[in-house]
Amino acid sequence: MNNDYVKIFSGTFIIVQLVVDRLDSVGITAIVKDESESARMAGFGSSFQGFQELYVSKEELEHAVPIVEAVKGELEA
Repeated sequence: MNNDYVKIFSGTFIIVQLVVDRLDSVGITAIVKDESESARMAGFGSSFQGFQELYVSKEELEHAVPIVEAVKGELEA
């Protein structure tokens, strides 16, 4: 992955999509990396079905981290 992006979260498809929606609502574009889907499309299996990683640009990192932390806090409550 490009060095201009930083991984800020990893988790299940549903939680990652929640974070992506929150980031998108404030204008932050996130990139989702799904190794299991890539493996499936290439004809291989993966032991981490539905596990995704979320990346944002370094310029948006400062604004993205509090949003990720807020979502994590909501899930723990």
